[in-house]
Amino acid sequence: MPTKSTKKTSKKSAAAKTTETFKVHGVELLKKIKDLINEGNVRRITIKDKNGKNLIVLPLTIGVVGAVIAPMLAAVGAVAALVTECTVSVERDKTSKK
Repeated sequence: MPTKSTKKTSKKSAAAKTTETFKVHGVELLKKIKDLINEGNVRRITIKDKNGKNLIVLPLTIGVVGAVIAPMLAAVGAVAALVTECTVSVERDKTSKK
């Protein structure tokens, strides 16, 4: 089961951001990423290995469509096949609902 921790940060020059972190096992990774993309209020998803090294960073913007998401999900699927445990960091705008 994924664990969740939330850390809120703010920057003076940019809009305030909220960052959530989830620990996910490889088999759950693709489902979690799909769920986050479907929420629609996510700005960036970063997948890190258990040592904290960035494996993949997915910048998401308003208006991302299926043709753009499909290659991203293929890359996430490849990462999921290689890792047993990883951390997913989700960056959202502070004004978002979730």
